[in-house]
Amino acid sequence: MTRPDPTFERLVSGSRLRLRGKSAFFATLLLHADIVPSHEVLLAGTDGERVYVNPENAATLSADSFDGLLLHEVLHAALSHVPRRGPREKQKWNRAANLIVNGMVAQAGLPVPPDAARDEHLEQLSVEEVYVSLGESEGDDGDSDLMDGPPGDVPPKGEKSGDVKRQWDQALAQARSVEAMTGKGDDPLGMHRELRRLESARLDWRSQLWRFLARTPVDFGGFDRRFVGRGLYLEALDDESLRALIAVDTSGSVDDDAVRALISEVQGVLGAYPHVQATLYYADTEAYGPFELRPGDEIPPPQGGGGTDFKPVFLAAETAEPDVILYLTDGYGDFPAQAPRAPTLWVVPPGGLEDSGFPFGDVLRLEDGQ
Repeated sequence: MTRPDPTFERLVSGSRLRLRGKSAFFATLLLHADIVPSHEVLLAGTDGERVYVNPENAATLSADSFDGLLLHEVLHAALSHVPRRGPREKQKWNRAANLIVNGMVAQAGLPVPPDAARDEHLEQLSVEEVYVSLGESEGDDGDSDLMDGPPGDVPPKGEKSGDVKRQWDQALAQARSVEAMTGKGDDPLGMHRELRRLESARLDWRSQLWRFLARTPVDFGGFDRRFVGRGLYLEALDDESLRALIAVDTSGSVDDDAVRALISEVQGVLGAYPHVQATLYYADTEAYGPFELRPGDEIPPPQGGGGTDFKPVFLAAETAEPDVILYLTDGYGDFPAQAPRAPTLWVVPPGGLEDSGFPFGDVLRLEDGQ
């Protein structure tokens, strides 16, 4: 397998950084994409699961052109353009999908290739509608960037197509959530027919968690209005500007699956948004920690197991001064007399206390089986 070298990784990470300054929506999609090098693609392509980039050829592009190239392929993957083709003619379908994606890339303020097809009317339709509207292909349109599988120098990943679609649907929902939290209305696809099929989808607890943790702006040239009074400006990705305190009730009423589900999702946020840092506390009638959380790290073994008292964690928060607090608990315990200064999200498994029983903060409910 061809492994990413540092030069390729810098190329991709630089593009992700630049996209953060243009669009919260597009940047979040790019953060979810698995981008790998391949010398068997001419420039770039996708099989709907991963995006493949020829590192040598891509390195010759300008920064804006490379950003547009990555966004082009990520949008193909996110919008399921590969599996939606079905029995349709491959080259014609690729032309239809490219026409739509070229319009989206242009709306993001990025360049499309000089010979890229554009049609301001057709590119607002669904890919199926564009396919019907196009005439027959005249000969071979060249290499398709919508691939039936990975290139020969990249082994298959092995995920089921249904799992891939769910992951991209989740990424799109999270992109919408992050964009909504910026208050900038910079989702250029809000009324696009390609996304209307997702409008009825319920925002599950994972997307709500991302929405809470990723409420800082993707445009790092600006600032988060919540932090103005404290003088915290988000001007560089390396600044650890959002500090989250994660507390887990270990009194015995929260099962291990819920703990793993929450912490793994928090780790996903940390991997996608490096400006967010998190510390973990376990708690019963005492607070145990803090433990630093990092993407991919093993979850520290739980401590505690007695009764439930929320006050020790919020006492620790007074010293740590986190920007946000997440507390996984069933809600049955002793609350502090005063609400903390930091916004608080109670993450409650099935059977937990009713929303009205929490004296402050917002309540997020895990679904059955989580």
